[in-house]
Amino acid sequence: MFSKEVYTNRRKALASGIKSGILLFLGNSEAGINYIDNTYRFRQDSSFLYFFGLDAPDLAAVIDVESGEEIIFGNDVTIDDIIWMGPQPAMMDKAASVGVNRVLPSDELGKYLDKAKSLGRKIHFLPPYRYHNRIQLFKMLGADFDNQRELASEEFIKGVVALREIKDKYEIAELDKAADIGYAMHYTAMRMAKAGMVEQELVGLMEGIAISHGTMPSFPIILSQNGETLHNHTHHQILTEGRLLVMDAGAETNMHYASDFTRTIPAGGKFTQKQKDIYNIVSAANDLATAMTKPGITYRSVHLAAVRVLAQGLINLGLMKGDVDEAVAAGAHALFMPHGLGHQMGLDVHDMEDLGEKYVGYDSEHIRATQFGLKSLRMGKMLRPGHVITNEPGCYFIPALIEKWKNEGINKDFINFDKLADYYNFGGIRIEDDILVTENGCRLLGEKRLPNTPESVEAEMSK
Repeated sequence: MFSKEVYTNRRKALASGIKSGILLFLGNSEAGINYIDNTYRFRQDSSFLYFFGLDAPDLAAVIDVESGEEIIFGNDVTIDDIIWMGPQPAMMDKAASVGVNRVLPSDELGKYLDKAKSLGRKIHFLPPYRYHNRIQLFKMLGADFDNQRELASEEFIKGVVALREIKDKYEIAELDKAADIGYAMHYTAMRMAKAGMVEQELVGLMEGIAISHGTMPSFPIILSQNGETLHNHTHHQILTEGRLLVMDAGAETNMHYASDFTRTIPAGGKFTQKQKDIYNIVSAANDLATAMTKPGITYRSVHLAAVRVLAQGLINLGLMKGDVDEAVAAGAHALFMPHGLGHQMGLDVHDMEDLGEKYVGYDSEHIRATQFGLKSLRMGKMLRPGHVITNEPGCYFIPALIEKWKNEGINKDFINFDKLADYYNFGGIRIEDDILVTENGCRLLGEKRLPNTPESVEAEMSK
């Protein structure tokens, strides 16, 4: 954990921006895999971690905005718990470590909220994503299951986002650690990848590094020779000469800060010329996005500049045609990159997206687009010092999407559909880096950058 002053100051800053009422934080509980005592690896709610720091199940907390009172609800261990888990710190000691001086048993939370309701107090809660907490909100507050996200407090959400999205020096240090673990995962996979291996072997190596240096991978690893499927989690294929392998993976530190990198490598160790041509376009888009990232510029504008590089590169290869600016305005490039350039990152690999992307990636001045491709941009608002984002342009050849556009004549003035027939088995390429926005520009997280040219990738794979 950080020092208790870090958590105390965060809670004070949050409460000072809320007009009145009680802020309710529900931590996560354990969940059974196939029976109740065989549980998934526990992961605490990120907002609970950010404000209260306690990484244990079955906790809740409240902040009374008007009185300033803070209470953690949780139970001390029983003798049965000690037999199975060993001695544990008392709840009062845990609370004191994060600057909270009042603890009540878990079953007192409902009574506390009932009293607050009887006094007409406003109870603010965040959008739930775990069913256990959805049940709790229904039982304690009568919040209808189907409307809990709508009933969540917008004031509370905005207050949390305003604090969590700007990383302090302690968080940045953790994010640098997460990046270095992620680099180790990718470097190892590059050096170990050989034709004839099964994809799962590389996934296992990467997961092992994440766990040995931190908590776990920051999300289920995406590793596939079918890179045209953006989030492909099947790992059964044999690495085959001539195919591309997309590896999208990152790690969580022991304090749950995340990294997220993608590199695309040739399964047999050498790119074909066709693969190099597309790789160089994606690499140029990635480099431009990083060069543009700085305070005072919207991330939407960075995205549009990056996809312009993609479109111009494809025009140069004869796969697209026409005026590049008109093509981008029409969204023609989205046939090849139907996702956004990146997202925020921190305690969550897609930071705070449980709170709603319209609050995290957008605001009242920057509204999400409705155009195909651009509407998938998760972050569009103005960049500020302390933002941590990913830059991850890609180029994908998705046969079903190409056929749909061809049959319906979508953007036919900008796409050379006949030439795409030779790319139906190409797959996809994505290159992703983690970026900290600084006072005057940006920097990559971690000690060093992963290879991002065909030549450097091939050199790393030969080691």
